[in-house]
Amino acid sequence: MQNMVDRKQEESKAPLQRNKFLLNINVGGKLFQIAYSVVARYPITRLGKLALYTDPTKKLQLCDDYSVQKNEYFFDRDPSIFHYIFHFYRSGVLWIMDEMCPSNFVEEIEYWGIHLKYSQRCCRILFEEKQDELSEYLKIQKELEAELEPLDSAKQFEGKFLGRFREMIWNLIENPYSSVAAKIIAVMSSIFVLISIVGMTLSTVEEMKHKTGKVWMEQLEMICAIFFTSEYLMRLISSSSFKNFLRAAFNAVDLVAILPFYIQILFESLDEGDALYHEELHQMENVGKLGKVLKLIKLMRIFRILKLARHSTGLRAFGFTMRQCYQQVCCLFLFIAMGVFTFSALMHSVEHDVPGTNFTSIPYAWWWAAVSLSTVGYGDTVPDTVLGRMVAFGCISFGIILNGMPISILYNKFSDYYAKLKAHEAEISPTLKLSRRLRLKERVLRKLSECCRDDPRCHH
Repeated sequence: MQNMVDRKQEESKAPLQRNKFLLNINVGGKLFQIAYSVVARYPITRLGKLALYTDPTKKLQLCDDYSVQKNEYFFDRDPSIFHYIFHFYRSGVLWIMDEMCPSNFVEEIEYWGIHLKYSQRCCRILFEEKQDELSEYLKIQKELEAELEPLDSAKQFEGKFLGRFREMIWNLIENPYSSVAAKIIAVMSSIFVLISIVGMTLSTVEEMKHKTGKVWMEQLEMICAIFFTSEYLMRLISSSSFKNFLRAAFNAVDLVAILPFYIQILFESLDEGDALYHEELHQMENVGKLGKVLKLIKLMRIFRILKLARHSTGLRAFGFTMRQCYQQVCCLFLFIAMGVFTFSALMHSVEHDVPGTNFTSIPYAWWWAAVSLSTVGYGDTVPDTVLGRMVAFGCISFGIILNGMPISILYNKFSDYYAKLKAHEAEISPTLKLSRRLRLKERVLRKLSECCRDDPRCHH
């Protein structure tokens, strides 16, 4: 019996003897033991410093808590990721699993002071690609949220001059879901844009150029311009920041929509003044120049159709897709330019000696190359020689390959952005409709209570 007691005492003393050489670590409730000599091989890491420091105060600064009785250092970190940290100290290789969150894993290894270079090159490349994809996804999500959020919010009018009045105008113009009147104004804005475009189109018809039709078109243009001007001024008044208002793309579109009308009035007044008071030939030439400029300014009214993007989810998604995929679009234009220059030069070299050919120079062949690359093929200019037809076949084949590359990328991104924009609108619309129903119910109950209070028959 005495031998058994002595053996138990020796066994109880043995762990205490081994603990002198082991570092006891408690990570999130799980205990790990590792030799001091193993972690000391990486002195710049947190555990390496913990093993090498002799000052207890510095050791306590490296951990979250310390148990004197158990000689155990506690760390309030993720124990599942620490398994890979523990494996790194034992093997010298940092393993990375695909199911890990890149942001969480990077945060953990930075806390433990371990660099990503200790991982295998293949794993590190895949992990960095996944990290870049996640960063790009978060960036796009942030920009989408900024696209969905209005330029101002109702809270920004608190404490400002005429804040209540400006907030009411802002909800009326910028928030179609805030009230029935706001929804009517949004619909009217789209209708006036369509009417303006139709009016501009009909003004070019020969039958509408007579005096009666011209007067009708001018009156229609004036009514649309007055509505667009009122809308722009209301947005300007309700804006909380004049600088942000000028930077907004939609507000720039609104300004372009109304400027042609007022510039047209200014040029017509100059045109009449020159015609009345100056009869010299060079002055009449200046009048002709003003007329050409006036036609160009009238053409700027076509940009009013961009106002529909304010109320169209599809157009907003298309614009956002173009901004996000501008690199791919620029590469596409670069490839088109290279193809046009290459195949026009080849076609000129094999066709320029043919009598009556249209490929008299490389610039003359640019139109043919552009049409062939787009696979439209008007047929107005065709090669006559066998070599010229072979060049044309190569140009068309290159155009088919080129046109097929960006379509899938652009369509996938467009459908993704469009779905997110529609989901955001679906989240906002029921909430606002419910709040309007509650307000309507409260108004009805209040009116009924007032009627009952005034009616003496309700008291009996």
